[in-house]
Amino acid sequence: MEDSERFPGPAGTPTPSGAGTIKRIRLENFMCHSNLQIELGPRINFITGQNGSGKSAILTAICVAFGSRAKGTQRAATLKDFIKNGCSHAAVEVEIKNEGHDAFKHDIYGDAIILERRINQSGGSMTLKDHRGRKVAGRKNDIQELIDHFNIDVENPCVVMSQDKSREFLHSGNKKDKFKFFFKATLLQQVNDTLQRNTEGLKSVSAAVDEDEASIKPVEKELEDLQRKIRNMKHLEEISQEIEVLTKKLAWALVYDVDKKKKEHIVMMDTLKQRVPACQRKIDEQLAKMESLKEKSSKKKGQIDCLIVKASEVKSKQKEFEESISMARKEKIELEEKHKRATNQIDDKEKQVSKHKRQIEEIKEQHLRNTQAEKSETEEKIRELKRTIDAATDSLSRLENEEFGSTDYRDKIEGETDEIAKQISDNERKQNVHRSAIIELQNNRRNKVTAFGGGKVLQLLRAIENHRHQFKRPPIGPIGANMALANDDRWALAVDCALGKLLNAFIVTNHSDSVLLKNCGREANYGHLRIYIYDFERPRLNIPPHLLPGTNHPTVLSVIHSSYDTLLNVLIDMGNAERQVLVKDYDTAKAVAFDQRMSNVHEVYTSDGYRMFCRESVQTVLPPNQWLSKRLCASFDDQIIDREQQVQVLAKEAEDLRQRKRDSEGSLHSLGETLRSAKKKRWDAERELASMKLELEDLERSTDSASMSLPTSTLRRR
Repeated sequence: MEDSERFPGPAGTPTPSGAGTIKRIRLENFMCHSNLQIELGPRINFITGQNGSGKSAILTAICVAFGSRAKGTQRAATLKDFIKNGCSHAAVEVEIKNEGHDAFKHDIYGDAIILERRINQSGGSMTLKDHRGRKVAGRKNDIQELIDHFNIDVENPCVVMSQDKSREFLHSGNKKDKFKFFFKATLLQQVNDTLQRNTEGLKSVSAAVDEDEASIKPVEKELEDLQRKIRNMKHLEEISQEIEVLTKKLAWALVYDVDKKKKEHIVMMDTLKQRVPACQRKIDEQLAKMESLKEKSSKKKGQIDCLIVKASEVKSKQKEFEESISMARKEKIELEEKHKRATNQIDDKEKQVSKHKRQIEEIKEQHLRNTQAEKSETEEKIRELKRTIDAATDSLSRLENEEFGSTDYRDKIEGETDEIAKQISDNERKQNVHRSAIIELQNNRRNKVTAFGGGKVLQLLRAIENHRHQFKRPPIGPIGANMALANDDRWALAVDCALGKLLNAFIVTNHSDSVLLKNCGREANYGHLRIYIYDFERPRLNIPPHLLPGTNHPTVLSVIHSSYDTLLNVLIDMGNAERQVLVKDYDTAKAVAFDQRMSNVHEVYTSDGYRMFCRESVQTVLPPNQWLSKRLCASFDDQIIDREQQVQVLAKEAEDLRQRKRDSEGSLHSLGETLRSAKKKRWDAERELASMKLELEDLERSTDSASMSLPTSTLRRR
């Protein structure tokens, strides 16, 4: 990139007169820019360029200019890290439009406000300038007042959406993170903080009121003392008048003595009169203090009255709720009393019924005693028949219990059979997945490139070869086929989980090559082709040690190697490979990701595929994908053997399950025969019992008809 670039704003479009829009941005020795100046249009502005050309640095500069911290930009740990390598300072200058009704202190700043932030190795400074470039203010409060006036909140994702924030929001599956994003983006977080500050201010004001009321008491006491002194002074004036009267009455009797005393009193009066103005000044000062304190107290009491009114409204609502609860309780008591009265009436009726039953029984007993001889034979038959019916009823109950037990056992066996069928289906699905994986691994063993995109990637490579003369630089890809693990296959699964679909992507040097590669993808019928545009001439990135994770564990970047520096640069810029830490086991991963809170750690991966990361205060652990293959292994034979062994184990389990299913179906068949036999026996017993009950009813009806022939007069007497 050249040392100085200038982008003119759009022309030929009418410019709105609203204040608060950014007109111009100038960067000096900031990140990758040596001297950059951009003139922005009044509406939407698009900044395009190759990867690594410094587009994101412009957005970062705007955030830094408006007071964002270095860590808040997720681009550096401190402000001095923004200074370009080899330079001693950096500067960001943002010119803001200040015209129209919404202008900020137009009489001071004019039609434009220049916000300048300078950064050096020891710190930095911020300055506000007018439209002529003259310094107007440099305090933090003045800058914050400007930001609040134009509502430029760079911390709000709805105002400034960086790549890291958008990627973090889209990739986060945690609902709590999304709610925090919503809470901050809709300014609810700012409202909540304001409410908390106001609550704390109200508490401090109440304490100040109490303190002022306590401080008034000694002033009032001092005022009383001064008023008592004033009364004493008035009494002295009365004494002087009495002296004059006495002087006239005494006349010449005691002229010399009275003159002497008069002179003494006059001297005393002069002295006291000289002290009167000083006392009056003290009284006026104390009265002024008392008035100011009363004014403050009245203001505080007004605020307290407002709070008391709000509290009374809440209490009135509470009282309404309590009254409704009281009414509900009264209705409950009334209903309980009605229920109690109805229960008592029912008890009375039951007593009457029992009384009538006893009378009927007594009548029957009397009648039976009178006709005992005649009905003894019939009663004996009834008793014998009842014994037979009881025996038949017991037998029927036993048959029904056996039938119910057989039915429950049949339902249980049917449920077990269905569960076994589900297990067989799940087992067959797993076998099909493993067989598909075996076929894929065998294809990968024949040609490793197919592991990163399937068989169609070969057609895509042939299409690229056919159009190779049209590319400015031949594309690099798939990424996974052009890299390898540095030492052994221990981190194959972890690296595959960390980079994911990035391994299937291709890299081109410019936009025209990207369009040509997309056409090749359509020609090869290759869907969802991932393409990254990166400058092939750019050397391998040199990452400073303070930007690397502070741990001895390896990173994704440290365990891979490739002959293409561009490929490694893409893994750093697009995949954060230098900040993805690899650890051996689960416990160590939790300690690195959550407990130790190391700097520059983006995510942590275990050798068996667990993924862990922490975003602010939210900790996330994602389990490994059990169907994921180790595509970066040097050999696929071990994976194929392992998959084949799993298929054999699953096939044996499936055979055992099928045998269990056949046994269950056989048990169901024999149980069905037993159940049909039990039902036939129950039906025969029911028919026999019904015939005996009919016979018993005939005998009882004949007996009842005889008992009902009693004269009604006997019942009335009873």
